[in-house]
Amino acid sequence: MFKRTLTLGYGVLAYLLFFGVFNYAIMFIGNILVSPSLDSTGNSDLGLALLIDNALLTAFALQHSIMARPAYKRASRRIIPEPLERSTYVLVSTLMLACIVYFWQPLGGVLWQVTDPVAVGILYSLFALGWGILFLASFQINHFDLFGLRQVWLYFRDKPYTQLAFKTPWLYRHMRHPLYVGLMIGLWAAPTMTVAHLVFALLCTTYIFVGTRLEEKDLENDLPEYRQYKREVPMFVPNIRRKVTVKGVGDKSQSLSFVTDPFNQ
Repeated sequence: MFKRTLTLGYGVLAYLLFFGVFNYAIMFIGNILVSPSLDSTGNSDLGLALLIDNALLTAFALQHSIMARPAYKRASRRIIPEPLERSTYVLVSTLMLACIVYFWQPLGGVLWQVTDPVAVGILYSLFALGWGILFLASFQINHFDLFGLRQVWLYFRDKPYTQLAFKTPWLYRHMRHPLYVGLMIGLWAAPTMTVAHLVFALLCTTYIFVGTRLEEKDLENDLPEYRQYKREVPMFVPNIRRKVTVKGVGDKSQSLSFVTDPFNQ
C-alpha cells in the first residue's frame, strides 16, 4: 500500500508542477504579469543570447523526440516502473520548460507592436483562444491519461492499466492535431513581436511540424486504422465539411494522445 501511495503522490506532484509551470509559461509568452517575459528588452550580447536560446529550445525538442520513441520507452521500463512512465515524461518535460522560462535570454528588437486598443484586444482574444483550444483538446481525449494521473490512480487502486480506445471527438474530427494548432495560435497571436518572440515561435513551430511527422509514423505502425483517419482528416487546417468514418479500433487500440499532444510520449 505504501508503494502505491508513493506512486500516486509522485504522479500528482508531477502534474501539479506541470500545471504551474505551463501556466507561468503562457504568461511569459504573452507578457502577462511576469517579468522578465519573452519580449523583455535584451541586455546581453546578441550572439551569446541567440546561442543560449537556441540551445534551450533544441534541448527541449530533443528531449520530447527521444523520450517519445518506442525504443526509448522499452529501454526506460527497465528502470522506471510502468505506472510512472507517463508521469516521469511529464516531469522531465516540465523541468525542461522551466529551464527555458528561467534561462531565456531576451533579445529586444521590436519587429512590430500593435497599439490600437481594438486590434490589441483581438490579438489577445486569439491568444486566449489558442490556449483554450489546447486545453479543450486535451480533455476531449482524456486529460488525466495524457498527463499520467490515470495511470498512477489505477495503480493506487491495484487495477491494471488499459489503453484508451482510438476515438475522434469533435475537434479531432476536423483536424488531427488541435493541441498543436492551439499552441501555434498562442505563439503567433502577439501584439508585440520581438526578435526573441520570433525565434521562439519559429523554432517551436518547426519542431511541431517535424515532431508531428515522427509521431504519425509511429502511430501508423501501431494502428493500421490511423492511415484511413489520416486520409480523411487534415493535419492542422480544419475541414468542417469532411466526415470521419473511423470510429475506433479493435484490440490494439491506443489513445489519440499518442499523436496530438506537445508532451507526447
